[in-house]
Amino acid sequence: MKPGETHSLRIEKPAAGGWMIARAGGQVILVSGAVPDERAVVSIDRVGKGVAYGHVATIEVASPDRREPFVDLACGGCLYAHIAYPRQLDIKSQVIADAFTRIGRIAWTDPIAVAASPDEGYRMRSRLHARDQRIGFFREGTHDMCDARATRQLLPETSDVIDELARRLAAGNGVRGELELSENVDASSRVVHFEGTQSVDPRVWGEATAGLTLTGVTLSDRIADGRTVVVAGDPHVTDVLRFNGHEVRVRRHVRSFFQGNRFLLRDLVAHVMAQIGAADEVIDLYAGAGLFSVSAAIVRGARVVAVEGDRFGAADLAANLAQADGLVEAVHQSVELFVARPYRVPSVVIVDPPRTGMSKEALTGALRLNARKVVYVSCDVATLARDTRRFVESGYDIQTISAFDLFPNTPHVETVVVMRRSG
Repeated sequence: MKPGETHSLRIEKPAAGGWMIARAGGQVILVSGAVPDERAVVSIDRVGKGVAYGHVATIEVASPDRREPFVDLACGGCLYAHIAYPRQLDIKSQVIADAFTRIGRIAWTDPIAVAASPDEGYRMRSRLHARDQRIGFFREGTHDMCDARATRQLLPETSDVIDELARRLAAGNGVRGELELSENVDASSRVVHFEGTQSVDPRVWGEATAGLTLTGVTLSDRIADGRTVVVAGDPHVTDVLRFNGHEVRVRRHVRSFFQGNRFLLRDLVAHVMAQIGAADEVIDLYAGAGLFSVSAAIVRGARVVAVEGDRFGAADLAANLAQADGLVEAVHQSVELFVARPYRVPSVVIVDPPRTGMSKEALTGALRLNARKVVYVSCDVATLARDTRRFVESGYDIQTISAFDLFPNTPHVETVVVMRRSG
């Protein structure tokens, strides 16, 4: 099989990363732009070790779940835009189950429900790119620019801010760099942070953003080792979440990690809170701004040790725990260092690592904590399945697997696995 060849193929099933699986003469082909059960002419783009990669050139027999895409599928966050939304949820459920079977070697036969989200204006956090007098997303696997508004991930008013900022920068001959945008659920607060490929005068950035509907503007000072400079307003946004009469305020810096879907944020937190008993002792690893830690203290009355290594997240956590009446202890330290020391056995461990999953040292240390229950929150099913296998081998049983579609029209999905120690 060679690049440039075309083959008429039946699309069999989904794979991770937005691909669909087809076969030709025993050769596995990962196909983009397809829907399972379709018949399509596939053009081969490249051939790797044991697998070929291609894209749909012509649809011969279309799936009833195919829809006309509203955007270039390769524009960041849109690989599933050609698939009817209910089928997207079904595909994500299949991909999760497949990862547990194939990577985790765990046979999970119960249906995995994926909570649906509105698929327009859902994003509260975005990383955009300033290139060639434009601001937008990259097309998948390239540095080619595409329009952020067309992806429908952002609110229209957010896109208005981006478009006006791009116009102003273009008038000043433009700048190159990365733009972090963060807003709260109701979009009453919106902050942008810029990190240029070269040093940018804060006055220039201040003039470019003046008068826009922004509550905060920050800039990375490349001369001062990347120090964050507040150019205008407040670099934080704050959300208020309510659970059965309890109110949780979560402040976060524009540069802090935070869950990105405004429509499912509360549901995700409520699901995690349901795994915690009244007055449980909880260790929250990769605690970030304290979304789960502070909620566990306020909503469930739990005592929590919250561990966060990132300086922005740790600062947010320190600010947010003030409302928890002393029930949250913040530890500004890497997870690896924290779990390397002895600690009393907690009731529950919450784990919400980056996409790469837990490091070997972090996972070994988390297992040594010997918690009664582990709640593992993940945005990557491959690393989740890999790490869950270690928990199972160490004496934990999986109780539930649930998913939340924090990333509509993309292959990504947030998955929560609840495990309980055997015996």
